[in-house]
Amino acid sequence: MSAISCHKIIKRYGDTQVVHQFDLDVCDNEFVVFLGPSGCGKSTILRMLAGLEDISGGELLIGGTRVNDLPPQERGIAMVFQNYALYPHMSVRDNIAFGLKRLKVPKSEIARRVKEVSDTLGLERYLERRPTELSGGQQQRVAIARAMIKTPRVFLFDEPLSNLDAKLRNHMRVEIARLHQTLRTTTVYVTHDQHEAMTLADRIVLLRDGRIEQVGSPREIYENPRSAFVAGFIGTPPMNLLEMTVTHGDEGAVLRGHGGTVRVDARRFALEGRERVTLGIRPAHLLARPDDAGAFVGEVQLVEYLGNEVLVSIGDEPGSEIAALVHSAQAPRLGERVRFGIDATQLHLFDAQTGASLRHAAAEALH
Repeated sequence: MSAISCHKIIKRYGDTQVVHQFDLDVCDNEFVVFLGPSGCGKSTILRMLAGLEDISGGELLIGGTRVNDLPPQERGIAMVFQNYALYPHMSVRDNIAFGLKRLKVPKSEIARRVKEVSDTLGLERYLERRPTELSGGQQQRVAIARAMIKTPRVFLFDEPLSNLDAKLRNHMRVEIARLHQTLRTTTVYVTHDQHEAMTLADRIVLLRDGRIEQVGSPREIYENPRSAFVAGFIGTPPMNLLEMTVTHGDEGAVLRGHGGTVRVDARRFALEGRERVTLGIRPAHLLARPDDAGAFVGEVQLVEYLGNEVLVSIGDEPGSEIAALVHSAQAPRLGERVRFGIDATQLHLFDAQTGASLRHAAAEALH
């Protein structure tokens, strides 16, 4: 078994606490991605899993064994770093084999395992080359091969693709996903890139200021964000988050602001007694309705062509723009006044102060 259990993990540097009561269970064979902005604590947590950082409080178990005080080499993990950490004076073959040589594994076994991992990762042609003779993507494959050859219980990846260009990142995402499907090794992967998280993860752990904001599948987090922070962090283009006033009536609540009016089904949201909320709506869920008297009206401030789609920013005041994603055939002209309706089944409401979701627990039954 190679499950990971984190129980109330804490990390302090002097008097400063950077990780707060981190609780998470990673299942055997699962691919979990730690996602969040710079400084949220994701790499620090990964380094505590690896044994490269001391744990200030809490308990860490790998495969059911408490490992708080075990050195990295006794934890059954292999880590792939952002900067590859390859030895420039060694050949690719020797870089891959380095860990096994230190463990005094027989030469015949080393040769067999080097061939196996190099075949898997397409490195056979490069075994006699030095790392400096390889592309960034090839160097990252060598780093992964060096981790694979130890047959670890757990793979840890710390921003492994951040140094690659966009095309190589896309290619390596596919490689890593394919590798996981083949090996089914428990994997924890750190990134600030939501595209990596959404395409690779079985579950995403979204972090902010050393705390978990939400844990769930990519689809769950995208469709049901628990806070305005999660809603704004996940999704491209990002969700519109609009401060709105609330008027309560016999037939529900009406939200006003940003040149728009939105009627809300009060059964879906906890709106009682609230005068202000944050409305969340994704650009793709704003609908072009030039003859409709509802929703949002404003002047087109910016038109961004994205191929078959166009991202349109509308608003009458600086800083109050709303983004809408429409088919290029429906693209309005710069300076044109337009009207957009809302797909009411897709809107989100958040507390104006705390950012917490106001969706009722039973909302899905009414959705």
